[in-house]
Amino acid sequence: MTLWLAVLGLLGATGQSACAADAHPLAGLQPRSIGPALSSGRVADFAIHPQQPQIQYVAMASGGLWKTDNHGITWSPLFDAQGSYALGVVSLDPRDPKTVWVGSGENNSQRSVGYGDGVYRSRDGGHSWENLGLKDSGHIGAIRFHPTDPNIVYVAALGPLWSSGGDRGLYRSNDGGASWERILHIDEDTGVY
Repeated sequence: MTLWLAVLGLLGATGQSACAADAHPLAGLQPRSIGPALSSGRVADFAIHPQQPQIQYVAMASGGLWKTDNHGITWSPLFDAQGSYALGVVSLDPRDPKTVWVGSGENNSQRSVGYGDGVYRSRDGGHSWENLGLKDSGHIGAIRFHPTDPNIVYVAALGPLWSSGGDRGLYRSNDGGASWERILHIDEDTGVY
């Protein structure tokens, strides 16, 4: 009992000094870089080359597309010169994995979401890009390929988050992305993930 009272007395005595305000509470801290998280935001999707697993792509919700060719030891940005910094999906053509497809616009409906400007394709592993349309989709959540016909591609488009209209629904291209047909449309306020 005496020990317990002594501990309580010590806590009470130190509590007064602990409550005193420190004029510079962060003075001892030094700023430091914690990596690309500050500039690249959230990971939206990733894709791994099926025959060469050291080649990987990461689509960032608010930081473009990144590629590694050494299992993630180093990363290079591939999408900085394009029309949107926000990405929702990255997919590799299963028959030609150096053909990379990207759906722009974060695929996550929240307050801090970034919007996009359509579907992009690179035929050279991400060095050059072509916008293939659906520029009013705002947010693309999925890109899928037909299992036997390489020209048939499906895109799920959410559309604008805070307004009606836009390119929203499920789209199909029968010509490798040269044109798109909306094959599922519910209404002007409902998109597809």
